[in-house]
Amino acid sequence: MPRYRLTIEYDGGPYAGFQAQDGLPTVQGVIETAVTAFCGQRVRIAAAGRTDSGVHATGQVVHVDLDRDWPAETVMNALNAHMVREGVAVLDSAVVPDDWHARFSATGRAYLYRILNRPGRPALERGRVWHVRKALDAEAMQAGAMHLIGHHDFTTFRDLACQSKSPEKTLDVARVIRVGEEVHLAFEARSFLHRQVRSMAGTLVEVGLGRWTPDDVRQALAARDRTACGPVAPSDGLYLTGVTYPSA
Repeated sequence: MPRYRLTIEYDGGPYAGFQAQDGLPTVQGVIETAVTAFCGQRVRIAAAGRTDSGVHATGQVVHVDLDRDWPAETVMNALNAHMVREGVAVLDSAVVPDDWHARFSATGRAYLYRILNRPGRPALERGRVWHVRKALDAEAMQAGAMHLIGHHDFTTFRDLACQSKSPEKTLDVARVIRVGEEVHLAFEARSFLHRQVRSMAGTLVEVGLGRWTPDDVRQALAARDRTACGPVAPSDGLYLTGVTYPSA
């Protein structure tokens, strides 16, 4: 039974998150339905990360086991044909070893948070950015983000419903840059807590608006208290941009 690695792009707006849920449209449900339509096989796919409702992806990775040894390109093209009316697309397909796992083999995950920072509301990017009208100080946000880099107890930035066994994570990258009318927040780590990225993004926006100082971020992290977190950023601006794996 060959195993296929699929790199997936999707618009999270129409879906109730990635993970399959009875009676609700999900990204996982769309992909699994496409597999059944393609080869008649009922499957359960595994993903590198379970994104929340409204969260997008440009580099999600999943794996699926098929009964027949299809060419990888055939699998990609067939699934795309069956998802043509959905906001989900396969960007790449490859055959991988049977013990390779989209989630457990991953060594890193990268997220991008996009903030449209201008007075006028978005029209073309509606649902794909967080619109913040007041000017943001990206340099101050970067100063605050620096306090988050490294190995910490991220309880402050952990959703109360998070099922992770430990609040300790190592954040490798926390970068804030201005790109035209947008402010981009990039985060990279081996793994993240539930809603950690949105919690950090919302807190850093408080710094950008001048409501918090960069050092307030350090104090919030040290508090290890969810109530010390700033507002949680909306899902609209969040993208899973890539997943890394050990080189072959």
